[in-house]
Amino acid sequence: MASSSPTRHAWRVLLGLLLVTAALFGINALGVYGFKESSWTPELALDLQGGTQIILSAQTPDGADPTQEQLDQAAAIIRQRVDASGTAEADITTEGGRNIVVQIPGVADQETRDRIQASAKLEFRVVLAATDPATEFVGEDGSTTPFPTPNETMNAVPTPAPTDASDPAWMTEKQIATLQSYDCTAEHDRTNAPEDEPLVACDPTGSVKYLLGPMELDGTSIDDATAGRDQQSGAWTVNLELDGHGTEVFGDISQRLNANRIAGLTPRDQFAFVLDGVVISAPVMQAAILNGKPSISGNFTQESSQALSDQLRYGALPLSFTVESSDTISATLGSQQLQIGLIAGLIGLGLVAVYSLISYRALGWVIIASIGVMGVLTYIIICILAWRMGFRLSLAGVAGLIVSIGFTADSFIVYFERIRDELRDGKSITGAVEDGWGRAKRTIYISKSINILAAVVLYILADATVKGFAFTLGLTTLIDVFIFVIFTHPVMQLLARTRFFGGGHKLSGLDPESLGAVYRGRARYRQAEVGSTGRTARNKGARGEAEKRQTIAERKRAEALASQGSSDAGKDSDA
Repeated sequence: MASSSPTRHAWRVLLGLLLVTAALFGINALGVYGFKESSWTPELALDLQGGTQIILSAQTPDGADPTQEQLDQAAAIIRQRVDASGTAEADITTEGGRNIVVQIPGVADQETRDRIQASAKLEFRVVLAATDPATEFVGEDGSTTPFPTPNETMNAVPTPAPTDASDPAWMTEKQIATLQSYDCTAEHDRTNAPEDEPLVACDPTGSVKYLLGPMELDGTSIDDATAGRDQQSGAWTVNLELDGHGTEVFGDISQRLNANRIAGLTPRDQFAFVLDGVVISAPVMQAAILNGKPSISGNFTQESSQALSDQLRYGALPLSFTVESSDTISATLGSQQLQIGLIAGLIGLGLVAVYSLISYRALGWVIIASIGVMGVLTYIIICILAWRMGFRLSLAGVAGLIVSIGFTADSFIVYFERIRDELRDGKSITGAVEDGWGRAKRTIYISKSINILAAVVLYILADATVKGFAFTLGLTTLIDVFIFVIFTHPVMQLLARTRFFGGGHKLSGLDPESLGAVYRGRARYRQAEVGSTGRTARNKGARGEAEKRQTIAERKRAEALASQGSSDAGKDSDA
């Protein structure tokens, strides 16, 4: 029963590998056929696939060129927005003193374009009045009449002077006319809205229009913004955390609006979150919020709430931009370089296979099979990462995959050499496989840990063009260890119990005699058998192989024992 236990364990582990592989293919199949978002081929980065180029031109109030610091800050914010959208391997640079060039792999959708160029200017304003979006009314004669448009004859000065942003004195004759005639379906310039005056704005659907008081806070008071579900309603919300100044000001505002709610002063108990001139939410203040953690609620989905929280978290752009051009660009390296990289990988794989078969004979097929299984898992994982994380394979990433072939073969060589060393110590093949595994895995774990550490440091510190290399190198190193544990060792456990490998066939790569296993222990060698010229020659060759594997101490010990044996033989002869 004990001898069959490793066999059962090996079959269970291999079955687990089969289930893991099937699960990965199932996940990607769900993305391909269920969500229609994944693919059976990895997504390529900008240098291999080409993509979309958007040139943004900075606009300043006086028309002067922006400072380089402003451009660099804007480029950094745009990069954060692009990365947050799940788009990888994007190239974002400044150009010409006032332009920012954004290059995105593949075709950029409208949501990504809006995310890039949106200023994400958030304003906190109280609601003074709210009405339906109509711009006309039915008169006493039954005819439809447009609301009067504001003109210079209308009173625009609040009387008396407002005491706070919620004061109804802000609702002058001109402001009311502006509200009534405001068309939510028309295009409006919301980028230069005065912060110290009332503002007319609509909700995103255009179903409600508001007259809002002067701005009391802006987005610079936000320390963090995250998307999450409301614990009671389950609706998606954007949760804010304000800085010290924002917490203090918002606490005063919430107390004022909560008092209006208690007094029944609707809609002056509402507080509007205005993003780029659009009221994204105008909730009723239900209580005084003194901890600086308000939330934005509305008709959010998971995607829209996440997009909004990303924009608010990364702050407003220090400049406003217009889209100078938006074009499709070709691959900077193209399919030819990708083919060259794949050919190089196949050549490397072929050389590893040839070396493995020459050095380890039939045992080399275990190395080839392990690399094959690793290749399948790496391929499907890259496809899944492209779907779930937006990972795109660049030429640097292809280089990381090619380099990993050598690192992977190194693990198997360490393991097989430990097995051979155990055979030279006179152990059986099954015992050598188990003992060799116990000693080799410690060495491999240490070396792979160093590889992973190097990949992590390189990914954090290196330029964006090198991150693909670091990512694929770290990914394949983890898969290498996984394959080593869940495939290579179980296969060796099974092969060691076959007649071909377990019997030490000459072509198996585990022949004890050809490996020099002709000694009983450290520095104690058997005498070559005499009687067959061929057998004597083989024993000499095997003894020579064993001697080459000796340490200096073992060799000196063997020479001392040999001298002592010769001396004892001389004494016996004299006697």
